[in-house]
Amino acid sequence: MAGDRMPSVEDKTPSIEEKQATYAHTADAETGYSDKERPVDLTKPNVEGRLRNPLSGVPRQTLLRDVDAFVAEKGIEEERELFHKAALVAQSPTRYNDLDMLDDADRNILEREQTHRWSHPVTLYVTILICSVGAATQGWDQTGSNGANLSFPAEFSLAGTERGEWLVGLINAAPYIASAVFGCWLSDPLNNFFGRRGTIFITALILIATPIASGFTHSWQTLFVVRLILGIGMGAKGATVPIFAAENSPTTIRGALVMSWQLWTAFGIFLGFCANAAVIDTGAIAWRLQLGSAFIPAVPLALGIFFVPESPRWLMKKNRYQEAYKSLCRLRFTRLQAARDLYYIHVQLEEEKKIIQGASYIQRFTELFTIPRVRRATLAASTVMLGQQMCGINIIAFYSSTVFVQAGSTERQALYASIGFGAVNFVFAFPALITIDRFGRRSLLLFAFPFMALTLLGAGLCFLAPNMPNPDYPATSDLAEIATKGKLAGIALFIYIFTAFYSTSEGPVPFTLSAEVFPLAQREQGMSWAVATCLFWAAVLSITFPRMLSQMMPVGAFCFYAGLNVIALVLIFFFVPETAGRSLEELDQVFNMPTATFARHQVRHSLPYFFKRFVCFNKNAKPVPLYKTDDGQEFLG
Repeated sequence: MAGDRMPSVEDKTPSIEEKQATYAHTADAETGYSDKERPVDLTKPNVEGRLRNPLSGVPRQTLLRDVDAFVAEKGIEEERELFHKAALVAQSPTRYNDLDMLDDADRNILEREQTHRWSHPVTLYVTILICSVGAATQGWDQTGSNGANLSFPAEFSLAGTERGEWLVGLINAAPYIASAVFGCWLSDPLNNFFGRRGTIFITALILIATPIASGFTHSWQTLFVVRLILGIGMGAKGATVPIFAAENSPTTIRGALVMSWQLWTAFGIFLGFCANAAVIDTGAIAWRLQLGSAFIPAVPLALGIFFVPESPRWLMKKNRYQEAYKSLCRLRFTRLQAARDLYYIHVQLEEEKKIIQGASYIQRFTELFTIPRVRRATLAASTVMLGQQMCGINIIAFYSSTVFVQAGSTERQALYASIGFGAVNFVFAFPALITIDRFGRRSLLLFAFPFMALTLLGAGLCFLAPNMPNPDYPATSDLAEIATKGKLAGIALFIYIFTAFYSTSEGPVPFTLSAEVFPLAQREQGMSWAVATCLFWAAVLSITFPRMLSQMMPVGAFCFYAGLNVIALVLIFFFVPETAGRSLEELDQVFNMPTATFARHQVRHSLPYFFKRFVCFNKNAKPVPLYKTDDGQEFLG
């Protein structure tokens, strides 16, 4: 390497021809790979679990020539020298100390990037904060309807009848029906014409207007229609914001930044419960204030979204590379990092084009199920989104006040107990900021679901304790009061523990993983499908739970959802691979592995390892990795 050193800054800068001649050795000398090696072919199944850098094996002379063609085509020739260095870093991301084109300042910033994962420009964090704060609207609406369920059915003559139970469920489900049927699917054309930021702004306006309008309705039919319109904005926002966050985030902390969606949803739930309790004494207008106050988080979203950069990947999709480069320069500390990411993303997108051909909305939708790599991503995203509803969290988010009243509490006590649920949901989202990238998405899910099943079962069984008063214990006795408080405490405790496990796993993972797994050409359609799946089943849950509660009673309903947790655990085990630690484009190779190969590895290796290590307590048991990279790294998958 000593003979390959670049001239000093005092020397004459060599021409590109001289530079290519100087570095006309193969990638074998630079990276240890033969120049005959090429990246994994995405048109063929990745049965070996190879996670290859698409630039590995490319001779330096060829690489620099490709960079010259790239900067000329994209109109950024003034940055040619910088992109030469950036391409070499992208080719050997962990061997930057051996790259003689880099100076000490370059090496220092690349080293700091590895050792200080959270050290990034303020613009990056402001971008994630502004676009994610709108998620609080969704959480606030859930809890606004939770409190409103105690009073608006009586005002609209829906209380106490079978028809009324179904209509209350339908009104609560209206936003999720509209999201699944219309809102999510509108995100694709909206993103196409207006970009990520424009789509978020449009949805923010809808999320400001509709909650306010719901507070002025005077019939259940009008309230239903307003909440349908609310759902259109909610669905388009839910399918866009996580994508926007994922596309702007560095790989090492992408999970933590994208899960800010769940963090702010949880915060909205908490604020909604606080608002419910704050207006409980306002009489007949309480439910109007509870529903109407959900507009508040959408205001900073609408005001702030155009102060942050547009998604670089969306700009690249539109062939606006100069703007994409400027956007990345705002999201990364140095131009070298921005150029590296731009070129590496470009190379990966060129690989994607080999398997993605759909241009129209219908073609891209059908490719979700016809192209093997995309179909596996669809399966994984659908599984985690379905698991979010199967776990039962929304029976608490939608109906906790109703559940606590059935357990024997007063309406005021029920609202206060629900605040506790909201607080736990919010507080325990913070540990996921650290664990979601360190331990991975899949690991968090597999760890938490057994505990969620057990705690829901415990909460359900607590309902078997008798309500007070009863013939054996007069209401005035101390024993009656102790028994009633003990029952409520037991139910609340199990619900809070369940929520803590949920908030660190199935809460943040679904939207994070779904925003990651699809290739760029399918990202809007894929995320639309994933969010529509989630919200459709949320609508089903909302519609059916009031009737389920009256027919199965709380104990039956909770035990039913405990069983669904077990089913969700099995589905995740077989169909959801790990996505942490890989760039959005590198996940093409993860999802190019056949499902049968992935499932067979879990049965043959992962289960025996788990049994030896955690049942037999054999500390010498070693897991068998599923994926391997060219630089020797191994991943469990």
